[in-house]
Amino acid sequence: MRIGIGLPAAVPGVDARVIGPWAAAAEQAGFASVGVIDRLVYDNLEPLTALAAAATTTSRVELLTTVLDVGWRANPVLLGKQLASVDLLSGGRLTAGLGLGGWPEDHDVSGVPQRGGGARLDDAVATMRAVWTGRVAGQGGPMRRLPAGRPALLFGGLVPAAFTRAATRGDGWVAPLFGHDTLLRGSGDVRAAWERAARPGEPRIVTGRYVSLGSGGGEVADDYLRHYYGAEYWTAARAGTATTVRELHDELARLDDAGVTDVLLYPCHADLDQVARIADVINDRLHHQESWSLNTIAGLVMLQKTW
Repeated sequence: MRIGIGLPAAVPGVDARVIGPWAAAAEQAGFASVGVIDRLVYDNLEPLTALAAAATTTSRVELLTTVLDVGWRANPVLLGKQLASVDLLSGGRLTAGLGLGGWPEDHDVSGVPQRGGGARLDDAVATMRAVWTGRVAGQGGPMRRLPAGRPALLFGGLVPAAFTRAATRGDGWVAPLFGHDTLLRGSGDVRAAWERAARPGEPRIVTGRYVSLGSGGGEVADDYLRHYYGAEYWTAARAGTATTVRELHDELARLDDAGVTDVLLYPCHADLDQVARIADVINDRLHHQESWSLNTIAGLVMLQKTW
């Protein structure tokens, strides 16, 4: 299981200038990826802009969206160009997890209804692939062509059409950031769809969990998750959140047992020391759990040793 860390781009009031140093610290600590979540009507940074900032301060880590909401983004040509730009800035390190977006107010202010979102997503992906393969042209010629297979795509969603889309149009599935039973059911459905499509190998199963370590970490997590998810969902999100070393150990083991291939650990606040605190927990886990591969964190500098 590869372990990445989320950028604090969705922490209200974040100083945007921390994104670059945060990404650089994550790469130096050896995390496999940095990630972003998406929302429009909220005090967060636009996720692709945040990934572009991260791209300029890193050279190795994968850049992940878990997920980018396509449902209310009404111009797929523009979105395709934005994704291509991040991919080019990063040298091909972008993996775009795409979904519909579940916040009604984001659709309302965008003037795009939630109804019919699946068909719009499929159409948008087809249009974006046309952008990436140079089939969208104007008077000055085609738009910039990307190498084949870039950017890599994953898909979110909790209905049968979403699982089929993840298995046939992408490299796997992005599960919600909370809900273990949902993860287990969805990953099983995606693997079944992958097998029906006769695809070789296995799908990527990507998810995220919230983390808030250090003094007062529990209170920080409570405040953030209440603010972000509101009364309806915050309790479910809090259930899988790690605020102690033991909780983080246990949650990572549970995700590994569930067959998750990638997990992003999203911060509840933007203090840069969270990167080192989380890396220390992973370092300790690897020293005490020999069944975990050193690839759990790709290239972790402090763990260059042979078991």
